Amino acid sequence: MEKMWAGRFQKALDKKADDFNSSIRFDCRMYAQDIKGSMAHAAMLAKQGILTDADAERIIDGLEGILNDLNSGALAFDMAAEDIHMFVEAELTKRIGDAGKKLHTARSRNDQVALDIRLYLRDEAEKIVALVKELVAVVTDKAEENAEVIAPAYTHLQRAQPIAFGHQLLAYAMMLLRDIGRIEDAVKRMNYSPLGSCALAGTTYPTDRAFVAEKLGFDGVTKNSIDGVSDRDFCVELTSAFAILMMHLSRFSEEIILWSSWEFKFIDLDDSYTTGSSIMPQKKNPDMAELVRGKTGRVYGDLMALLTALKGLPLAYNKDMQEDKEAIFDALDTVVMCLEVFTPMIATMKVNADVTYKAAQKGFINATDLADYLTKKGMPFRAAYKIVGTIVAECIEKGYVLDNYPLAEYQKHSELFTEDMYDEISLETCVNKRNSEGGASPSSVRAQVQWVREVLRNEL
Repeated sequence: MEKMWAGRFQKALDKKADDFNSSIRFDCRMYAQDIKGSMAHAAMLAKQGILTDADAERIIDGLEGILNDLNSGALAFDMAAEDIHMFVEAELTKRIGDAGKKLHTARSRNDQVALDIRLYLRDEAEKIVALVKELVAVVTDKAEENAEVIAPAYTHLQRAQPIAFGHQLLAYAMMLLRDIGRIEDAVKRMNYSPLGSCALAGTTYPTDRAFVAEKLGFDGVTKNSIDGVSDRDFCVELTSAFAILMMHLSRFSEEIILWSSWEFKFIDLDDSYTTGSSIMPQKKNPDMAELVRGKTGRVYGDLMALLTALKGLPLAYNKDMQEDKEAIFDALDTVVMCLEVFTPMIATMKVNADVTYKAAQKGFINATDLADYLTKKGMPFRAAYKIVGTIVAECIEKGYVLDNYPLAEYQKHSELFTEDMYDEISLETCVNKRNSEGGASPSSVRAQVQWVREVLRNEL
């Protein structure tokens, strides 16, 4: 295929250099956005009298035919083409003749690719937001199911305080809601059309950039032509949002891996989302969670690749910027792949309430409540804290837990201890009384569930 820019050159591009330079193998996924952008551009050229209505109609009809054929599989991509833009233009010219050569009037591949990737990322970000919302809904349902299930919460991977297990699950719902917000915010900043910036300096043709922007669903146009073709902040910002999303999925995965181990056994994962061992018949491995945890590093790498590729580029367009696509596309694909397996894994997960309760009975996780008991009777918290710490040490030494330590032993430390203390430090009381806003009680969990569902309803 002859290059569209071949006039300046006296010899053909070296085959290996041509392959190295080509981007059709990965930017072909933007074909629909490229064609829709070209259709809007052609309509604008006709509106402004730059093209005749007849030529614009032939161009738009031809582009629609190419789009339909690519969608149906009747037309295959030509991997000898330099990029998706050249492939579409060459195919259009083959179909409608010289009118196809007029399409590129008043634009450059620099602003064309900047347009295509914004359109493509906008579409893909919408799909990812929908997948995250589905996961949030599943996590919220699972939290509601486990609003009454008592479990230990941890700090430093040491048992800390008793909670409703649903409260821990909702912590991830809150993270995921922020992920949705970050992605949507990035899309808002991205949603401005660069088309009309041309190579870097705009054009002498009387174009109407606002017409194209409105036709393609943008909120407006980029205000500086150099920035219009050289800006890839939106790629970095979206990949950053995806990296944070993956970080949250990775943290969740780490807990799932721990919870499903025999050492915890807080949960059982469905057989559909676990694997076995080639030599150990007893094994049931949480491979899906482990892969999500592992693929998080991949998305981090995509973010660093983008930042590194862009960090030293002078204005305006440079070929280095071709590297933006493989990184952002890989991040997109990885996030989608992880979400599509993670959501049903959580939906089918079973919580072992008896195991989490027994775990909560150990580790003195009601010690804070015991200190609060003294504080509510007038003792300064720091004094109460010290007394309870001493009692915990005695219990460990003598083989007791706080729930069955004799009242006489308690009263050696303070006369404020009375029989009602045992009800105050029971696991049920400890959890049920944590009903401050955002707290770990069943009533708080249900309030959070209602709030999350309301947010999702408003988002949809």
